[in-house]
Amino acid sequence: MALLLAAACSTVSIGSTASAQIVTPAPVIEGTRLNIVAIGESRQVPDIAVINAGVVTEAPSATAALSDNSRRMQAVFRALDAAGIEERDIQTASINLNARYDYSDRSEPRLLGYTASNQLTVRFREIARAGAIIDTLVAQGVNQINGPSLQIDELDAAMDEARRDAIAKARQRAELYAAAAGMQVVRIVAISEAGAARSPVALAGRAMAMDTAESAPLQIAAGEQRLTANISVMFELQ
Repeated sequence: MALLLAAACSTVSIGSTASAQIVTPAPVIEGTRLNIVAIGESRQVPDIAVINAGVVTEAPSATAALSDNSRRMQAVFRALDAAGIEERDIQTASINLNARYDYSDRSEPRLLGYTASNQLTVRFREIARAGAIIDTLVAQGVNQINGPSLQIDELDAAMDEARRDAIAKARQRAELYAAAAGMQVVRIVAISEAGAARSPVALAGRAMAMDTAESAPLQIAAGEQRLTANISVMFELQ
């Protein structure tokens, strides 16, 4: 029995008042419809590491806190430049200045001083060098680090590999079902992508140390990321 799919409709406006409706006929399946959901994957080694590095300073006055922070940040920028980090890979994430109070006396808070914070987002395109550069930044005054976030530079190409794998798996499974039913795969009627995902990366290595003089060099393990593409494919069997 033939199955008729719902027609897809689109409306094209002509002028300000008139409109025309174009109706595209739906494909008619002469044989048996088979729906396959397949997950394709691509395993990639991350080639970019992103960290948040900051300098936090404290001083009795706001001016002194900002001045000390600026002096240390200049050393950090010089270190990044000396390490070959390009300007496009360095971005200011936030600058904050906050007053610090002592609330132990409930009658009236006492001003203790000010805290200045300057945070940078730094992208490393050579993960193998990232650990040594982070150690250098700490030596130059960085005292707050978050990350790294390991990423894939050519993400679209990696996802396309996962999509091709999903199509291959869907077709292979369709061939299996067709053979088991004594039929053949005639064609693909429709393909839809349900979504794509990237598995989280478990980072291996030691915690970042602030005293680099007495510690081993920091190491960042890139590991491997698993990218997946989830697709639904409709086949016609006869």
